[in-house]
Amino acid sequence: MAVEKKYQEGLLGKKLGMTHIFEEDGSCIPVTVVQVGPCTVLGLRDKDKHGYTAVQLGFEPKKMQRVNKADAGNFKAAGTGAFYHVKEMRCEVEALGWGELGKELRVADVFKDGEFVDVTGTSIGRGFQGVVKRYRVAGQPASRGTHEMFRHIGSVGCRKSPGRIFKNKKMPGHMGAERVTVQNLKVIRVRPEDNVLLVKGGIPGAKGSLVVIRKAVKKQPKAA
Repeated sequence: MAVEKKYQEGLLGKKLGMTHIFEEDGSCIPVTVVQVGPCTVLGLRDKDKHGYTAVQLGFEPKKMQRVNKADAGNFKAAGTGAFYHVKEMRCEVEALGWGELGKELRVADVFKDGEFVDVTGTSIGRGFQGVVKRYRVAGQPASRGTHEMFRHIGSVGCRKSPGRIFKNKKMPGHMGAERVTVQNLKVIRVRPEDNVLLVKGGIPGAKGSLVVIRKAVKKQPKAA
């Protein structure tokens, strides 16, 4: 029996950086500042027609002269301006009341203080790296005659059966620039006047990068 996947509503945002805030008891909390929205509903996905329900959101407006003809036609059909970022957000459209094209969604419409969120972004690219930095391998001993092998991985295979290196062996290669999701981050503050969300801890991505913020699937605050 197939289990239907649970989707939570969310918005698109931009990572602005990190700072810290002080609580009334004097504790210092490190937070990431995220600009969340305003996002505009550009399209709808229906379960009967597409097999799932979702909204297509646009984030960060831009001039219509900077888009190609195909994108310009899509924006014109939605009756909105052009946007730098367009992504689908799977959710219960009718239950949320997001079934209107051109509807503007703001941070206070979705999130509130004290709840938990899942943040998805693209991690910072590190280029080609060795195993010491990529997988935190200890490397070779720095004494007892070791030379030219300090940061090498060492032996990786065997000349007997199976006589090859297994797949997914931890070896040097491209590091970073991957889609990463950090779950169960607490929302410390919601600032609707600035369209800003303060999330406890760090989130993936560089400053100015696009992130997707959804309500946490696994964890939510207990009702009073």
